[in-house]
Amino acid sequence: MRTFKLLIFAGLMGAGLIPASPVQAAPVSYRLDPNHTMVLFSWNHFGFSNPSADLGLGKGTIVFDQQHPARSSVDVTLPLAKLDTFVPALDQRLKEADFFDAAKYPLVTFKSTRVQPLGHDKFNVTGELTVHGVTHQVVLHAILNKIGLHPMTKAQSIGFDATASLKRSEFGVAAYVPHVSDEITIRITTEGSVPKAGNAR
Repeated sequence: MRTFKLLIFAGLMGAGLIPASPVQAAPVSYRLDPNHTMVLFSWNHFGFSNPSADLGLGKGTIVFDQQHPARSSVDVTLPLAKLDTFVPALDQRLKEADFFDAAKYPLVTFKSTRVQPLGHDKFNVTGELTVHGVTHQVVLHAILNKIGLHPMTKAQSIGFDATASLKRSEFGVAAYVPHVSDEITIRITTEGSVPKAGNAR
């Protein structure tokens, strides 16, 4: 009789009438790839144009919990030494004291404090952004592009895009406001992968 009951139970499981226990996947830590990461910010220049610049990635980690996305986190460091406006003279100008003051504040950092899943692979990622020695809360509007095995590296990988906006004057970078716009638009694209054994540093 016991064997018969087990067979019935197994049949119901196979038919989907009794839900199986969910698989509890552990959070996975991904190291962001500087070669496939762009942190672009753009501004309006006296109403005539909308230039962009790239804050190159120094190091970054995404911890993503696929079963419980709200437990995920992001931690990124962007060295101003990698700032690229595509105009060398402007690179140097933005590093001067009345803009980023890169000699005194060489790093831009972002560390998440909350991840809010919105459905359809979309998330609001709230975190502390530090620029010019000033820290304010910023919300990134992120979308998960893909997660899985990378066809080239064969490593478990992840990719996101994100957008945000902020006022640079709130971070003490107010030169030429309002003629050069106070509002800055940020667009991010990034890939990360699980470091291979022996290459975790």
